[in-house]
Amino acid sequence: MANVISDETIEYVGILAKLELSAEEREQAKKDMGSMLDYIDQLNELDTSNVEPMSHVFPVKNVFREDVVTNGDDREAITANAPEKQNGSFVVPKTFD
Repeated sequence: MANVISDETIEYVGILAKLELSAEEREQAKKDMGSMLDYIDQLNELDTSNVEPMSHVFPVKNVFREDVVTNGDDREAITANAPEKQNGSFVVPKTFD
């Protein structure tokens, strides 16, 4: 284990995360954080010089279209079957006073 986490670091992380850790939990957190950093160091040893940087595993392509109104204002057709309408709007019963 090359990465040793200090007690001050664990205390600081606990304060940032608003955690109250017991002594056993602090020791376990130190081991866990050290293991994570060791794994990151292991990943850093990989040769990625021929790997193209990417943000997604699969290619993502956005399909944009013009924002064009296709159905327009067909108020008469929309309100044609309304039981009651007034000034081009639906009339509904009151729900409260």
